[in-house]
Amino acid sequence: MDSLGRPDTFTIRRAASVAEVAAAEYLFDGPVRAEWAERFLTAGGHHLFLAYDGGEPTPVGFVSGVETTHPDKGTEMLLYELAVAEPYRRRGLGRALVRRLDALARERGCYGMWVLIDTGNDVALATYRSAGGKDDGSCSVVTWDFT
Repeated sequence: MDSLGRPDTFTIRRAASVAEVAAAEYLFDGPVRAEWAERFLTAGGHHLFLAYDGGEPTPVGFVSGVETTHPDKGTEMLLYELAVAEPYRRRGLGRALVRRLDALARERGCYGMWVLIDTGNDVALATYRSAGGKDDGSCSVVTWDFT
């Protein structure tokens, strides 16, 4: 529901062009680079869904996922990133985006889906839980920075 109590009219669809991704640039952590966007969109197992409010041309949210396959485990979906524009938060859009990626993962035969979140990011954790995920409390993240 929107602030006036009307039902939200969100549409979620797969990103099909660099221009669509560029239109969502304000939702990303940094500038969209055309060559990276093209590479993401054309790589097998890479998925990006954009959410639109009604007939508006600018996306108001996105979720990205990457299939990862291991010889002894099969394929699982990494929920790489989720973003929802501030005015659209707390309206179920994040949950809807996660569920769309979840549905795709199931369609593609993934045995599961996972996401990393920053410690203390209670909003993200609540969103993922509301979409059916569970925090098993067993993970630590070790990173390498190559920049």
